[in-house]
Amino acid sequence: MRPRSRCAALVAIASFAALQSAVAFSAPLPLAGGKRARAGMVGNFARRAVGVTGAFRTLCPTVASSRWLRSVEGGCVGNPLHRLGRLQMSGGAVDTAPQVYVRSWLEGEVTQALKRAFGDEVADAKPMVTAATKPEFGDYQCNAAMPLSKALKSKPRDIAEKLVKELSPALQGIFEEPEIAGPGFLNLRFKPEYVGSRISLMLKDKERLGIPKVDKPQRVIVDFSSPNIAKEMHVGHLRSTIIGDTLCRLEEFRGHEVQRLNHVGDWGTQFGMLITYLRDQGFTSDKGLQDLDIGDLVEFYKKSKVRFDEDEEFKDRSRKEVVALQAGDATSLAGWKLLCEASRKEFQIVYDMLEVKLEERGESFYNPLLSSVVSDLKTGGLLEESEGAQVVFVDGFTNKDGDRMPLLVQKTDGGFMYSTTDLAAIRQRVTTEAADRVLYVTDSGQASHFTQVFQVAQRAGWVPSTVSLEHVPFGLVQGEDGKKFKTRSGDTVRLRDLLDEAVLGATADMRSRFEADGKPFDAQAEATARTVGLAAVKYADLSMNRESNYRFSYQKMLALSGNTAPYMLYAFARISGINRKLGEEFTITNPDSIQLEHAAEQMLARHLLALPEALFDVEAELYPHKLCDYIFELSQRFNVFYENCPVANAATEEQKQSRAALCAVTANTLKLVLNILGINTVQRL
Repeated sequence: MRPRSRCAALVAIASFAALQSAVAFSAPLPLAGGKRARAGMVGNFARRAVGVTGAFRTLCPTVASSRWLRSVEGGCVGNPLHRLGRLQMSGGAVDTAPQVYVRSWLEGEVTQALKRAFGDEVADAKPMVTAATKPEFGDYQCNAAMPLSKALKSKPRDIAEKLVKELSPALQGIFEEPEIAGPGFLNLRFKPEYVGSRISLMLKDKERLGIPKVDKPQRVIVDFSSPNIAKEMHVGHLRSTIIGDTLCRLEEFRGHEVQRLNHVGDWGTQFGMLITYLRDQGFTSDKGLQDLDIGDLVEFYKKSKVRFDEDEEFKDRSRKEVVALQAGDATSLAGWKLLCEASRKEFQIVYDMLEVKLEERGESFYNPLLSSVVSDLKTGGLLEESEGAQVVFVDGFTNKDGDRMPLLVQKTDGGFMYSTTDLAAIRQRVTTEAADRVLYVTDSGQASHFTQVFQVAQRAGWVPSTVSLEHVPFGLVQGEDGKKFKTRSGDTVRLRDLLDEAVLGATADMRSRFEADGKPFDAQAEATARTVGLAAVKYADLSMNRESNYRFSYQKMLALSGNTAPYMLYAFARISGINRKLGEEFTITNPDSIQLEHAAEQMLARHLLALPEALFDVEAELYPHKLCDYIFELSQRFNVFYENCPVANAATEEQKQSRAALCAVTANTLKLVLNILGINTVQRL
């Protein structure tokens, strides 16, 4: 059980602008036509990752964020920002990296073109390449000329003209001739042939859609979910569980080795308290304890807590029970294991519903390592005594009087703290598990705690500069009234009940629509309703910026319109309907012949090409809602295509083939992204 820290972190990180000026562009990537360029893939990834993400902008950043800045400036090869080197498909190396990660490649080309045009004066200039803000502006925009006007003592438009002269040769085969707009903005539009070739590439690679895996996979540990033994999972565990699962799925898709750890609260004073209470009630490991379920444990836990607070004799016996448990007393351990198993069974029901896989690695796992953590901190000169307790004073943390604030590592009675366990976990994960990147998915109230723990671990020398520790904070789930989400009786909402209610709501909605259409609501329809209900809960959460609080509403999340799971699933089901209309014997015979004549076809295809960069950015920034934004826009564009571009009744066979191919790539894209979000697709809705 980790503490909910209420301290505001006083640590600040280097500015976005400083980082941008420090990054070197050095990653070579092949160009279409066999040319090579010095592309700034890694450097620009770093700027986007650190410059955009709120996790690295807040006043409660992790030490990892500042380490990311330092390691990017120093070109640290092992840093997570340097994953992109030479790209590789699951079947082997490919020479189409710029065709996949266009923006990163384009940023490198702009940087080199600026150097050729203006020399060392612009060595630190930012390429300022972004996706076009409006379709009429093309696919990308480059705003590099405007900020250089003062330094070069030239009009932005004159700078833009020189930039275009140097840049144009590299863009042949991919972009039309750059267009200079207004005072000096560059608009870049894909060539139709290039768009068609990318769609063909995606069509031929159904599983990965032409997106390469990383050539040098990292070992990534994601610490998420983390319920407490002898307590039921509640709505507060929802966000950590599904955000953590999504990040795991994304890292796995990218090709990294991922370890999904469930840091359950299975150790500490509460177990001595509960075991002592149960023993007083006549329960032992041989008598009755094995028959208790999670509901019983929750009630007994509440009663034991009341007694612990009111009865000094009971409190003393409970503490002695903790000592016996920590010392490995067989009787105490037997009772503890039964309590853990009863909780574990209930947790697994929820995980099975959500289709989330986890490896349990509770606080008890690190218990044998705690003494050495304290001794090593002492040997390293970090440990100090404060009012009889062993503490480490953390840089940047002071109280209202300006006095240093400590991180408590060992209490006056010799007991260890949650911070001690987290320090032991960091050292074990970095050394034994050889982690390159560790993500902690917990509520934002723990930001200060993790900032302190990360700093102490770094100062102790346990975290090399090549390893990144990152806190992934999230906000609260609220009721529709904006207050804490509770039952009518005021109790915390059980997560299992919340999921069951969502399934019931989806089932009732689908049943009423089926009955209105005169269709039988059969077993397949019921299975679909279950999928929709669970998808609605996940998507409603993931579609929100994770750092924001959000209001939980069954009605809104189950709506067939708007940025909801049913809307995405309906788009996929529409494509399934098109396939049924085409017939089982229909096949796409010429995947290389993609015709994009109608504006709706072009808009849909161009958005499909943005998938690799959408995944790329979310891996860096750790904001899953951006994937939801991507498929929401994709679904909207597909629906425009659906209304304007007949497939089965296309004017020619060639047009039918091309539009069927576009539908197939859209369906595979929706399926891939929804799978990363932990959501299954449905054939009918």
